[in-house]
Amino acid sequence: MTQPNVTRTLKLTVLAGSSALLLAACDRPLDMDLRGGFGDGFTTAHAATGPLDERPAPDNRGVISYPNYQVAVARRGDTLADVATRVGSDVGSLSRYNGIDATVPLRKGEIIALPTRVSEPSPATGASGTGPITTAAVDIQSMAGGAINRAPATPGVQTTALPSAQTMTRENPAKQTGIEPIRHKVERGETAYTIARLYAVPVETLAEWNGLGADFSVREGQFLLIPVAQQAAPNRSAAVPAAATATAPAPTAPTPTSLPGTGSPTPTPPSAAKPLPPVDEKPAAPKPEPAAAKPVADVGKTTQPASSGRMSPPVQGSIIRAYSKGKNEGINIKGTPGAAVKAADSGTVAAITKSAEGVPIVVIRHPDNLLTVYANVANVSVAKGDSVAKGANIAKLRPGDDSFVHFEVRNGFDSVDPTPYLN
Repeated sequence: MTQPNVTRTLKLTVLAGSSALLLAACDRPLDMDLRGGFGDGFTTAHAATGPLDERPAPDNRGVISYPNYQVAVARRGDTLADVATRVGSDVGSLSRYNGIDATVPLRKGEIIALPTRVSEPSPATGASGTGPITTAAVDIQSMAGGAINRAPATPGVQTTALPSAQTMTRENPAKQTGIEPIRHKVERGETAYTIARLYAVPVETLAEWNGLGADFSVREGQFLLIPVAQQAAPNRSAAVPAAATATAPAPTAPTPTSLPGTGSPTPTPPSAAKPLPPVDEKPAAPKPEPAAAKPVADVGKTTQPASSGRMSPPVQGSIIRAYSKGKNEGINIKGTPGAAVKAADSGTVAAITKSAEGVPIVVIRHPDNLLTVYANVANVSVAKGDSVAKGANIAKLRPGDDSFVHFEVRNGFDSVDPTPYLN
């Protein structure tokens, strides 16, 4: 073979190998946000392995209602004027709240945040139930408050028949149940990819929930619903076959065993026809305890046990509502009005958003894929992107009866019980 042919063969081999590498790379999702680096950058592809729920279906007006906010789902060709007319809202306030001109055409499925609550969905508006979508939890506070209000003012011992357990725990069949998703307000510089990374959800699912375009573009001031995890079906106990119970052997009585430390009974010696009589022995006098040795130096007493938790409580107070998966995704800690809310651990401020009532919510990212959420706070003293140390002041408690912080710890997307992380 001549030298030119060898060179041509080598070039074809290199091109074939490069094509194979490019085709293999196409098996993974392509993230157009290249700021994380090539190859070893952060990717949201692993989040697709966790099942996420579908967005709830709106009623005939396009309204989806939750306890803390309401949104409207736009139809193809809608403008804000059309949405305002259909849901019964003011087009001017709707335009200012969402940062969209009233005449701009909207995409099908685009989420429009409602600044004020409209009439709740019901079967009359095409919804499957009445009222906002809430969890199926029993409101203990309302039940207790009703019982106190019904208590007679006259003294003395009185009895009242309790309602049956079935009445107390039965769900209202006319209520829609589900998890309220986080509502994120897009800030300047954010993209759909960075928001998906923040909440560890696939960017495609984020786009489906919010009706984003093919380029996944978002605008400053836009409200996005963060997809929630799919609810697992209740476990069913397997029925025991009748044949198995008929043929199963009857349980035998357990062999009696002595407790640890008591010893085993001594058998009768083979040389004696009868066991020896018990020996009446006097108990030995207890030995005097040795005198405590004097310490070499007075090192003082321990006034506070060593901390075993990774995080410190954001406020000093009492827990007024405990963590319950699917019902309360964090804990509520009551404190003194105006007291400082502190970072539970060192990290970086990932987001600062607000609830439907305008109450600030602070999210801090920590190592090991952990996020901490501080809701129902006031006077936020940090900004997005700030690095905060453990115990640093980030906000203050609200005045009056609202002087509590709703504190969450999230491992990636899933919420976890914050108690084991605290001191």
